[in-house]
Amino acid sequence: MSSTPLASVLFVCVHNAGRSQMAAGFLDHLAGDRVEVRSAGSLPGDQVNPAAVEAMAEVGIDISAAQPKILTTEAVRASDYVITMGCGDACPVFPGKTYLDWALEDPAGKGVEAVRTIRDEIRARIEALVAEIDAKHEA
Repeated sequence: MSSTPLASVLFVCVHNAGRSQMAAGFLDHLAGDRVEVRSAGSLPGDQVNPAAVEAMAEVGIDISAAQPKILTTEAVRASDYVITMGCGDACPVFPGKTYLDWALEDPAGKGVEAVRTIRDEIRARIEALVAEIDAKHEA
């Protein structure tokens, strides 16, 4: 990275195979090195959901090399924003962090047609998040 990132964001869902991977892909794509991006799962799956990979490829973002990772206390501690997507109380809570819970449909077991809707909702939320992070650092 050429400079210190404006913020660090951790996306968490149960399997770290769909929603959190798509969110991380969008944030990395839209914010570049302005934001440090992490994703993890409370019970990580074996691979990223193929329908999520396909849906993201349709919008020019390659998440095919991503691997589900286990949620760690260290990842939460190192993040400014912790965004959960259906993992309930699995995330440790530290003071001074911004916690957001995004109610998003789980793409597990769904075809790419259904995942496109979830993908588009995630993109809109990521665009708003990037605007919020940028605004905080312009103030």
